[in-house]
Amino acid sequence: MSEKIAKIVSVIFHPVLLPTLGFILLFVSGFYRSMLSTEAIRFILLVIFFSTATLPMLSVAVLSLNSKFDFLMPNSRDCIIPLLFTSVFYYIGFMLLERIHFLPVFKLFMIASVLLIIALLIISFKWKISIHTAATGAVTATFLALSFRGGVNPMGAVIIVIIVSGLVGTARLVLNKNNLLQVAAGYILGFAILYPVIYFL
Repeated sequence: MSEKIAKIVSVIFHPVLLPTLGFILLFVSGFYRSMLSTEAIRFILLVIFFSTATLPMLSVAVLSLNSKFDFLMPNSRDCIIPLLFTSVFYYIGFMLLERIHFLPVFKLFMIASVLLIIALLIISFKWKISIHTAATGAVTATFLALSFRGGVNPMGAVIIVIIVSGLVGTARLVLNKNNLLQVAAGYILGFAILYPVIYFL
């Protein structure tokens, strides 16, 4: 993979966009389409995009007004404040999704993501872990947990998610943003937190 392609992959599948892309794929692949109206799906996607993408990006933009803040966040500690804000925004999304009472999976995803972000925040005090692969691990766990929980087999969607996970991990290595251990640790952490919450609760 060339460095140019690696940059494109990192931007397209950035952690702030992956939840929205993941849920779009979720609905396109047939999950819950028969249970939800078009309006409900639109509401869910708007809440997900607002709380996991729009608000986090706005917070980074505001933080960037401070000359001491590097929006590229090259060091692990640079991620701490954005992660703290992001955990609050995800919880806001969780509260908004309280309106959908009969399908708890969307709320479970948001609250499990809050737990993941808090874990990433704590780790970032001491060590640089790949937030990109933590996000792909979380999305992979979501699809697999829903598949086993619902007894469905969305093979195409799962393959897409796994391929994207591999591309993102490779991109982070090519760009020298993380080493192999950091990439693997991020993916495992994301998967390990999301899967049990969505499958068992």
